[in-house]
Amino acid sequence: MDQALQVFLTAAEQRNFTRAAELLHMTQPAVSSYIRGLEQTLDCKLLERTNKYVRLTQAGEVVYAHAKEILGLYTRMGNVLDDLKHTAHGPLSIGASYTFGEYILPSVVAELVRKYPSVQPVITIANSSEITELVSRRQLDAGIVEGEDGETDGVRTIPFAEDRMVVAVSARHPLAHRHPVEGGDLAEASWIMREKGSGTRELQEKALAQLGIHPKSRMIFGSTQAIKEYIEAGMGVALLSQWTIRKEIQMGALKALELPGFPLRRHFSLVMPNMGFQTKASKVFTGFLIENHGFPELL
Repeated sequence: MDQALQVFLTAAEQRNFTRAAELLHMTQPAVSSYIRGLEQTLDCKLLERTNKYVRLTQAGEVVYAHAKEILGLYTRMGNVLDDLKHTAHGPLSIGASYTFGEYILPSVVAELVRKYPSVQPVITIANSSEITELVSRRQLDAGIVEGEDGETDGVRTIPFAEDRMVVAVSARHPLAHRHPVEGGDLAEASWIMREKGSGTRELQEKALAQLGIHPKSRMIFGSTQAIKEYIEAGMGVALLSQWTIRKEIQMGALKALELPGFPLRRHFSLVMPNMGFQTKASKVFTGFLIENHGFPELL
């Protein structure tokens, strides 16, 4: 059954039996045979096939979603059993939100690999809600997100480190030289925001509420790096993690405004599948992360 599911997934993703056969190192008739056998077993048609395309039926979409999870769990089961006999090694799928993933995680992973060279990290960077969803579907071994919302089914959330958020502008922006900065000045400025679903976006909305302002202009960017480039060009104001702009502040390109109640504080949280086992590589990573970047009380 697991081979049939793998063939089905490959055919569905490639939308072509010939390409699927090439990837699976089998003949096209063999691919067709596996698909036919799976359809007979499940008593439903899974793929619509013409001379131009292969696409999922409604039943196929249901089977596709479950097959991804089944094969993921099957792989993890094998890894866990293998871990009982060996030291930490093999694939380690880590997800992280943009702030942690782009500015902190690279050094963490580099040090982890130096210490455990047989571990093979595979990194996914997305916003916090997407990372949490991938962990809940068992497509990631662990995730690091902004905030500590533990309400998502299938995951447990452990706050492990603190982040500080500041209102930043270009050193050439008029607000960089204004003391004190008034709420009206901030309301007139163009605010550069992250997309909905981002942990940073939640804090940006909180900052606006705390300042009691409704900006006349907002722009939405899908990455912190893009926001940094835009405000460094003197085009706006943004609430950003100190981690993301520390180099620019040291170089004098950006400035953090001094405002009452700032910096805002939030947590980075470790998101784990709510299940009874972890691979040894996953255990090593989470322990290493907390030991080197977490609160002392978690050690």
